[in-house]
Amino acid sequence: MTVIKNICLDGRQVDILIEGNRFSRISPAGTLEAPESCEQVMDGSHLAITPAFYNTHTHAAMTLMRGYAEGHDLQDWLENYIWPYEDTLKPQDIRKGSEIAVREMVSSGSVFFNDMYFDIEETIAAVAAAGMRAAIGITVMDYHSPEVTAAKKSFIENWQDPTGGRIQLVMAPHAVYTVGPEKLKLAAEYARNHNMRIHIHAAENKAEHDNCIKDHGMSPVRYLDSLGVLGPDVVLAHCVWVDEAEWDLLAERGVTVAHCPCSNMKLGSGRMVYENAIKSGCRITLGTDGASSNDSLSIIGEMKAASLLAKSRGDAKLLSSEEVFRWATRNGAEAFGIDAGEIAEGRIADAILFNLDDAALQPCHNLTSNIVYSADSRAVSHVICDGGLIW
Repeated sequence: MTVIKNICLDGRQVDILIEGNRFSRISPAGTLEAPESCEQVMDGSHLAITPAFYNTHTHAAMTLMRGYAEGHDLQDWLENYIWPYEDTLKPQDIRKGSEIAVREMVSSGSVFFNDMYFDIEETIAAVAAAGMRAAIGITVMDYHSPEVTAAKKSFIENWQDPTGGRIQLVMAPHAVYTVGPEKLKLAAEYARNHNMRIHIHAAENKAEHDNCIKDHGMSPVRYLDSLGVLGPDVVLAHCVWVDEAEWDLLAERGVTVAHCPCSNMKLGSGRMVYENAIKSGCRITLGTDGASSNDSLSIIGEMKAASLLAKSRGDAKLLSSEEVFRWATRNGAEAFGIDAGEIAEGRIADAILFNLDDAALQPCHNLTSNIVYSADSRAVSHVICDGGLIW
């Protein structure tokens, strides 16, 4: 049990009681007495509380490749640099890379990440030790893993979350160009039979888009839909090369899109058409992608990049700080079935405490605007995940 006294919430000073993993009571400042059984009382007089961040697409262990192989487009980067490098990695390397990623994400306010990588036991151990949440992908690729093997099925079917609820498994076929149609259909079917979400790269760059039309007669989004993959349990990463009708289709199917603006720019993949994406009503979230193509794992940086990139075609009203903040918080939590993303009684206590004395947050005409456009990880004072202080 934790009490936070006199903290700023939506412009007003309040006292907050956290019991178990939920916000139990939010009262005007000075009116909440700490129960005798309270383990911790915090002074929040110089702090503001907001929902935490949810990183909905990354490859945590790729921190090992931060700053490696700059100046290449996606296919060249993957085939000639990243995949050969990954072939040299051992489980202990994955653990180290994941630990670096976890530390960076937590310090910048993320309590959750949706991961796609290998040797997942190592990433799971890093998440458990840090007190974070994660969706851990069972990666499927023709090159790395020809099929959903018996060993992978056994792992899924015998899975026991070591954290008691903070980690979930997802099915993660890599992309339409690395997984054949039958394996895509089998992976989706298996996921749905085992109540797992599906996480896949889609329409990331023009080459992928054009090659999918050449090979299958349709674009990646239409191709995935033709295979029966798309649905409300699906998270598509990137979606840069998606036309207006496809955005409407994604919204109709209830798909979540993980937008990764920094990675898209660094790899020269293009600008997501924000105008169509937002108009469609599709649920959009934010991901950093891996540190190999970003090179940061800070959702704060992704919010700023997304909002400014949206406005870059001349519409200053497009993608406000409030809307992109919602992408990073509530939308991400909802996409993965986490009853969080809002500081409210009864909701799971995932939160960031920002230091209002930080220079980047002064003066504070609009806290959300300051967080999106001005702040960095130095403004993050504390991070709460599942009711526990993890930073």
